[in-house]
Amino acid sequence: MLQNLFIPARSLASVANHSTSVRQAAGQLCIVQLLTSRTLQTTGHSHSTLVRHLARHLAPTQSGSRSFLTGPPAPGHNTSAMSVEAAKALAGAAAVNNHVNGATKVVGIGSGSTIVYAVQRLAERVKEEGLEVRCVPTSFQARQLILQHGLVLGDLEIEGKIDVTIDGCDEADRDLTLIKGGGGCQTQEKIVAEYSDTFIVIADYRKDSVKLGQAWKYIPIEVVPMAYRPVMARLGDQLGGRAELRMAKAKAGPVVTDNGNLIVDWYWDQGREMNWREVNTIIQCMAGVVETGLFVGMADKAYFGMEDGSVMDRCRGGQ
Repeated sequence: MLQNLFIPARSLASVANHSTSVRQAAGQLCIVQLLTSRTLQTTGHSHSTLVRHLARHLAPTQSGSRSFLTGPPAPGHNTSAMSVEAAKALAGAAAVNNHVNGATKVVGIGSGSTIVYAVQRLAERVKEEGLEVRCVPTSFQARQLILQHGLVLGDLEIEGKIDVTIDGCDEADRDLTLIKGGGGCQTQEKIVAEYSDTFIVIADYRKDSVKLGQAWKYIPIEVVPMAYRPVMARLGDQLGGRAELRMAKAKAGPVVTDNGNLIVDWYWDQGREMNWREVNTIIQCMAGVVETGLFVGMADKAYFGMEDGSVMDRCRGGQ
């Protein structure tokens, strides 16, 4: 099936004959080559090299549209399956390119695997354009990313509010209701997002859903340690489903958040229709709950790196 994706060199002329410019035809060839490029882990090339290439050849987006890469393929990348990492890099670069400018002074930095590419692109633009931005982290990981890339570290105590926050998600539905917290950072992520003028989400194509539950099956909930058992019981009594204490993989015992709390993962009844705003309020009102991984009505816009080398963007409300 992959061989049918390649555009023979002789076909570029025929594409041009159908009112398509040579530049657009070359862009289509680039997309196909990106579609079949190996994952970054197998190429031996750095993440920043791909981010730099994608960022420079990504056409600007318009709301509700897709933008495609134009120009030559990334140097040194072989032809195989389009990587999820490349899709993440596309989304991260698009968000930074479209929402950070000379007037931007404070940027919230999210957590997770996709935000790495946004931070790399931000660092490149700071260096190339002399942007003066301060970065507010949402986790220990985000703080380390900021420092490692030579960006200026800020915090809410000093800044008060944030111009734009860029963060990933575990799943986003058509209305941009989000599930976050797979990495256990949802409390600080929600605080930073709430006190931002604009909240931008970045993700690869796997995270884009019509309704929650298609890609992610549980809601992470941060709880005070002494309350995890009664919270788990009350979740079942009031909302159904089942709740599990998240256990660590590289240590004995449970996962402990940056705030010193525990994570309860609530697997809701997939056959039950949920009003996520009401569900979020019910959980937040349980004594011992610190914060949920439900982000309802918070995201302003999302960028999804797609399998075909495009970036799809969507605004809150499905526009």
